[in-house]
This record gives sequence, structure tokens and C-alpha cells, in this order.
Amino acid sequence: MAKLSFGTDGVRGVANTELTADFALELGRAAASELSVGPVLIGSDTRRSGSMLSAAFQAGVHSVGVDTVDVGVFPSGGIGRLTGSSDATMGVIITASHNPAQDNGIKLIDARGAKLSRERESVIESVLDNPNWVVPKGSGVGARRSSPDGFNQYLEMLTSGVSYRFRGISVVLDTANGAAYQAAPELMARLNTDLETIHDTPDGNNINLRCGATDIASLREACDGKIGLAFDGDADRLIAVDERGREANGDVVMAVLSRFMKQSGTLRNNTVVGTVMSNLGFRYAMRDLGIDYVDVAVGDRNVSAALEDTRGGLGGEQSGHVIFPRVAPTGDGLLTAVRLLEVVAATGKTLAELRDDVITEYPQVLRNVTVADASGLSDNRQVWAAVEKTEAALGNDGRVLVRASGTEPLVRVMVEASSGHQATELAMELCEVVRVSMG
Repeated sequence: MAKLSFGTDGVRGVANTELTADFALELGRAAASELSVGPVLIGSDTRRSGSMLSAAFQAGVHSVGVDTVDVGVFPSGGIGRLTGSSDATMGVIITASHNPAQDNGIKLIDARGAKLSRERESVIESVLDNPNWVVPKGSGVGARRSSPDGFNQYLEMLTSGVSYRFRGISVVLDTANGAAYQAAPELMARLNTDLETIHDTPDGNNINLRCGATDIASLREACDGKIGLAFDGDADRLIAVDERGREANGDVVMAVLSRFMKQSGTLRNNTVVGTVMSNLGFRYAMRDLGIDYVDVAVGDRNVSAALEDTRGGLGGEQSGHVIFPRVAPTGDGLLTAVRLLEVVAATGKTLAELRDDVITEYPQVLRNVTVADASGLSDNRQVWAAVEKTEAALGNDGRVLVRASGTEPLVRVMVEASSGHQATELAMELCEVVRVSMG
């Protein structure tokens, strides 16, 4: 059996090679043993391996006497919402998010619909390493049941608080041949948008393939003056395209939402949470709006924790994860789409106009440098001397971020500047220092 452990977003690996049915079954046993009671609510994206891993995980849960509720193919945000609003004691999402189809993953969430804490993940890993579960017999064995009303319940959650009419708003959806392929079009139809949908015919192997939030080229072509909304494989993130064909990433979306929420008095504690990757233009937008801005490490788990600590009103990442803490503790791309279109409907402005009113993004250059040992970055005087020199050259008109990858032998270099040429030039210079000094 493959030796896997929890990473930043559950357990992931190549399906049926690294992430096997045997492992899924054992993980199901371990997770349910830690729980003691159920039910466990489970769903997946559209990967071909999803049904195999879901069935295996549920078999493990059943084998220690806990029931499961299977919602089938479902957006991850919806699985979180249903878990939090039902009697489920845990939720499970079978997905590898934006990864290619051959990968898959198992993501565990708690009874509130939030990602399982590191502490509980560690307990489950300990149970995996030292299995000691009770095996019931007869009527003590767990069973599976479906959730025929789950789909409508989730869509009703998304539409129940909408105060504006969306009729006349033209939208193109890119569902990435993933978990949102049914829910997103039905949601937009219920909201009476003028709707066109692309990449909505999953075959088990085409999820995220040249489509979705990680590849918006085809969505740009399809928009032609309309708003584009692209989800990733499990639909927990949203990347938009404005009417002029410009990408509106998480920073842009959050800037538009933050301004509207502040003006309408709904931005709790006047606080927004972003990450170290948030664009300098976004930071300046928050400053100009008089919004308190909090910076955390990359990862929606970190954003969620900071929102809880600060009682902030909105948080998210440049990648398109956006969290509305009063509604749900994790990202939901469909919820983000509804909230963004609400601002368009409420103001009568185009998305292009809204972004131009609130944020001017700084050119941002990202480079990865392969090194012998990324852990040596913290003590590398040459790199940090070069970073200090670059920051001095930029002054208040730019930003530098150099960090070690937590999963690969890489050092990530990011430079923002007032011009793309300057950002590229400075990033290349820093990358060269990293290569020479770190091997």
C-alpha cells in the first residue's frame, strides 16, 4: 500500500498507482474510527477514478460501523455547505482540484464544513500507522444512502439571499468539465442570466484539460463582450473574465467585492484577509478604501484561520479561492460567482468598469528555480543581500517575495514593479543569484 500522508489540501497522488483503492479503504476506516459516529457525507468531481475511490473509502467507513451519505458528483463548496447544515459528522471530497485527470485526492472536512484541523489529520495518520479499530457484525455494519435532495438544497442556499435581478446580464460559464458542470448552469438559469456554457461535457478524462480556471484562453474567445466565469475541477475557485477580455483573478474579484461590501455596510470588522501573493495593487486598493488588510501565508486554510482570528468579512487568494466567513468557512466558486454578479446587478456597471474603479494591478513576474536543497534558502546570505538590493531599487513602486517550496526542490521568486519590463529584468537577476549560490 502506498505511503501517503496529508498535505496542504488533503491526500493526493496518481490514482490507482499512488492513491489506491486499498489506501482509500484504510483511510476510510481510520477516519471513521476517529469519528465513532456518523454519518459521513461524501461526493466527488468527474474524474474516472472518483467512483472507485469513493466506493473504497465508503467501504472502509462501513466496515467500522459508520453510515455514509453519497451525493455523487458535486462541487466541493456544496459538499461543505451540506455537511455543515446536516447531521453529518464529517465530509469527504474525492478530488484533486485543478490537477490533471490522472491525479486524484481525498479531502476531509469537519462537521462545520471546514477543512479538518492539522491535529485531527495527525490523529487519523496515527490510526493508519497503528490500526486498532473494532469490526462490527450484522446490523452493526455501516450502510450507504443517497441524497436525492442535496442538489436542490445547495442551489437554494446559493440563491436564497440574492436581492437583485440578474436578467440582462450575459454570462459565459466554463465548468472545466468538472464538478460544476451541472450545478453552475442550473444556478445561472435560476438567476435568469443570459447564459452560454462551455466545457460542460465531462468524460472522466477531460477535467481541467485546456479549460477552466487554470486555462482561460478558450473562455476569453467565447466571451465577446460578456462576463466569463471559470471554475476549476472541484469548483472551489473562480477566475473571471471581464467584458474586455481581461482576466479578473482572485485579487480583482476581492477588490470589487470589498468595495461594495464596505459601501453597503456588510464588511464585517472592516477587515479583508489576503496572502503574501496578493498583488501590490490589491494592497493599495484596500489602503485607499480604508479597509484593514491582513496578510497570511499561501493556503486557504491560513486565510480561513485569519478570518476567524480577526473576525474579518472577506478573504481569499489570487488563485481564485474566496471565503465569505459568515456563509461558509471554505471557498466556493459558485458562491463567489453569485456575489460578483450581485455587484454588477446592484451598481448597473460592467465588471470592466468596476475593476477599473477600484484596482490597478502591478505587473507581477513569477519564476521557479530548481535547487539542490530549498531548505537552505533561509540561511543564504547572497540571496537575501540580492533581495535587499532589489527592494531598495523598487522603493514603494514594487515588491519582492522569495520563498522555498514546501513540496518540491524549488525556490519561488516573485517581483512586482510599475512596469513589466522592470519586473522581468529584476526577477531574472534574482533567479541567477539563487542558481549560482544554491546549486
